[in-house]
Amino acid sequence: MKFEGIYTPVITPHREDGSIDRDAFAAAIEHLIAAGVHGLISGGSTGEYYTQSMEERAEMASLAREVIGDRVPLIVGTGAIRLEDSLRMAEHAARIGAAAILVGSPPYAVPTERENALNALAIDRAADLPVMLYNYPGRMGVMMGAEFLDRVGRSRNFAAIKESSGDINRVHLLARDYPHIQMSCGMDDQALEFFAWGARSWVCGGSNFLPAEHLALWQACAVEGDFAKGRRIMSALLPLMRVLEQGGKFVQCIKHGCEMAGLRAGPPRPPLKPLTKEDKRELEQVVRVLKRTIAQIAAEA
Repeated sequence: MKFEGIYTPVITPHREDGSIDRDAFAAAIEHLIAAGVHGLISGGSTGEYYTQSMEERAEMASLAREVIGDRVPLIVGTGAIRLEDSLRMAEHAARIGAAAILVGSPPYAVPTERENALNALAIDRAADLPVMLYNYPGRMGVMMGAEFLDRVGRSRNFAAIKESSGDINRVHLLARDYPHIQMSCGMDDQALEFFAWGARSWVCGGSNFLPAEHLALWQACAVEGDFAKGRRIMSALLPLMRVLEQGGKFVQCIKHGCEMAGLRAGPPRPPLKPLTKEDKRELEQVVRVLKRTIAQIAAEA
C-alpha cells in the first residue's frame, strides 16, 4: 500500500453524558472526505481510543468502514496494553475490510526492542494487512529503534511508520537507512522537515477541523516541490502547532476546533476536561489568523 497525502485520525464525538454521538461521527467523516483528505484513521489517540471499551472500538471501526465505503482508505488503530486486545482489533480490521492497521508499542510495559518487535509481528499475523507503525516514545515509553525495525522488516506488511518522536535525527535515520518503510509525519511542527526528507504523507489531528490548510502544506511540498511556499504556509501553521503540541490539551483543542467548524464534537471523556474560556479564545484567535494568512498565500497562485 502506498501512503500518500493527508490522513486524519478522526475524533469521537460525545454527548454531554459521555456517550458516543454516532451521527456526529458519520458527519465528521463526510466532512473530511468532502474536504479532500486522502485517508482516515479510526481508533487513534485523537479519537480517544484509550477511554473506550473494546466493544466500542470495534463498533466505531465498523461504523467508519460503513460510512466511508470505498471512497478513501480506512486505517484501524490496534493500540492497547494487552496483546490480546491488539490482536482483537487487528482481526476485526481484516474482517471489516480495512485498508491497513496502525501498530504502536504497548504503553507502560516498556518492552525491549526484541519483545516489542515480536508483539508487532503477532499483530501483523492476526490481520495480514499493510501496517503503519506508530513510533511515539513520549507516550509509550520505548523507541522503535534499529533492532525493532530490522526485526519487523521480515514481514512485507510493514509498509510505513508514523514518526512522532520529535527527534529530527530519526527523520534522517528513516530516510537514509530504511527507505523501504514509507515515512509519515507524526510530529506536526516538523511537517516541513519531513517533506524535505521525502515523506509523502502526514497523519495530523488538526486536519479534523482545518483540512484545507493541512492539504495546502502537503500540496506545496510533496506535490509541487515548492518549499518557499511551503515555508510560508508552515510559518502560518506554527502558532497552531504550539497550541496543540505544547499546551497539554491536544484532544480538547481538536474537538473545540471541530465545534468552531460547525461539527458536533462534544466534550472529551475523563480524565480530560473541556477547554476553559481563555483556552478557547486563544485557539480561536490563532485559527482566524492562520486561515486568513493561508488563504492569502493560496490566492497568490
